[in-house]
Amino acid sequence: MSSSGLQPLAPLSENPKLHPGPGSSNATAPGHNSRRASHSSSGRPDPLGSISHASASRIGPGVIPTGLRIVPHGELTAEEKAKRLAAYAAVDAHVKEHHKVLGIGSGSTVPYVVERLCQEPHCKANSDRWFVPTGFQSKELIVKAGLNLGDVDQFPTIDVTIDGADEVDDELNAIKGGGACQLREKVLAEAATHFIIVADSRKDSKVLGTNWKQGVPIEVAPFAWAKVFVNLQKMGCEKPTLRMGKMKAGPVVTDNGNFVIDAVFSESYMRDPAELLHRIKMLTGVLEVGLFTGMAEAAYFGAPDGTVTCRWQDGRREKVDAVARLDVAEKGGQLSN
Repeated sequence: MSSSGLQPLAPLSENPKLHPGPGSSNATAPGHNSRRASHSSSGRPDPLGSISHASASRIGPGVIPTGLRIVPHGELTAEEKAKRLAAYAAVDAHVKEHHKVLGIGSGSTVPYVVERLCQEPHCKANSDRWFVPTGFQSKELIVKAGLNLGDVDQFPTIDVTIDGADEVDDELNAIKGGGACQLREKVLAEAATHFIIVADSRKDSKVLGTNWKQGVPIEVAPFAWAKVFVNLQKMGCEKPTLRMGKMKAGPVVTDNGNFVIDAVFSESYMRDPAELLHRIKMLTGVLEVGLFTGMAEAAYFGAPDGTVTCRWQDGRREKVDAVARLDVAEKGGQLSN
């Protein structure tokens, strides 16, 4: 014994906990997948070997998908019915069986996108698909539905991204960012081979800023917001506003840890959203601007009367029969993937 009274540690080879006997509670039963007994194919210990993963969802160990509850269509308000019809029509038209990576956007219409993806015939291909969210809301939708959760750093190229919008003009330019997700939304829109917008008919306008009066959402570095604020005023912004939280003290903080300035510009600026986007983006401290110009391939607008209008980038407009797609939603109930 040392003078301090402490016993020296036994060598690892003599530690009984690492070499349990046949009667020990730490002994590994034949065929039992113990964490200590687990090894990778290379022969090295595999620290994840004993963790049982969700069999279909790949959303992480111990996570049990709860499924989605389909609210009967008749119980929805006219506004929500319009959103559902637009989402269903867009999914049916643009999501094909061979599409393996889908971007899931943000906003009040997007839950109906996920809802439709979990129905026949789309759900048959979901086990081989990955779903990339634009923010916390869409991530929760993906996880709750038991879909395979991915991220844009894994899948920098996306087959189809379907997202909502705050307003869409005649040329399919859009204002996005009312939910403070514009940076991730734009990354997923640019990464997509097909970027599709879904919304209700209130979001359809000739010029941006006609219906959406809150201004252009601009994501800024927190320490630079005051300087960006002043520069926006110098540019001609009528009323820049640092967006404040409703249930917290202080400003809204995005999923990326940044602030949001809502900048109202006159119609003369909004008639050329591409030029306005370029000028704002050049301001030091600006990370992303909620103007999506020349990105959308098509936009679907649901109306309270049950009709859906699809507008294409080339100027075409067409009516879509979406009511016939409500066979599952008419009854409601639980839907799990």
